[in-house]
Amino acid sequence: VQLQASGGGLVQAGGSLRLSCLASGRTLSSYNMGWFRQAPGKEREFVSAISRRGDSTYYADSVKGRFTVSRENAENTVYLQMNSLKPEDTAVYYCAASRSIFVLTTGTMYDYWGQGTQVTVSS
Repeated sequence: VQLQASGGGLVQAGGSLRLSCLASGRTLSSYNMGWFRQAPGKEREFVSAISRRGDSTYYADSVKGRFTVSRENAENTVYLQMNSLKPEDTAVYYCAASRSIFVLTTGTMYDYWGQGTQVTVSS
């Protein structure tokens, strides 16, 4: 499966963005999906994950209550709605797909990755 993330940009603190991850090549419903981010000079970190049917979602503590992950399998798309953005949310955001039966928070366990989209939050 090929993944393409989009929707990043420059936003002021307190603003919102919605990231999209479009899958092609195979139906998205075959995969649990995750969002990760990597800030300059930092390691990649888990942001959020969603199960195949969208009935289970997981969030990093740093984004809980501000970010919402969702998916539209009929459109082969996963979304990450980001509200109340903070400068520390600045990073390249990646979507990833996992064939595992488990919803994973560890990036190394994901099988496919998108190219990333830059999110910059100004103070």
